[in-house]
Amino acid sequence: MNIPASLLYTNDHIWVKKEDGTLRIGVTEHAQSELGDIVFIELPEQGDQLKSGEPFGSAESVKTVSELYSPFNGKVIEKNSELEDKPELVNESPYEDAWMLVIEPENEADLDGLMTSEQYHSLLTDM
Repeated sequence: MNIPASLLYTNDHIWVKKEDGTLRIGVTEHAQSELGDIVFIELPEQGDQLKSGEPFGSAESVKTVSELYSPFNGKVIEKNSELEDKPELVNESPYEDAWMLVIEPENEADLDGLMTSEQYHSLLTDM
């Protein structure tokens, strides 16, 4: 299982990458493998406000529909519109091409509650 050390992770299998005051997020390799073949991604629009712990979108696979939960409060700066036409990118490249949103967080201290790659690996091992 690929768990890049340069990223942070949530219990809900979202990865977070810090980028000059913004945060890029997507779903982990574990999440996409559990979902199966992704056929549709629903994401918020640029300018939308996200609330910590609340759904910001959904991923539909041949197996199920899963809600995607925001790890923090913030404003959507950019969304990956390519996923609308190519949702399969989530299965093919969850950490590179299939990023979902770039967010301007309300409070960067919220990142303190996220897991390192080692902690996320332990979470997966204990499942």
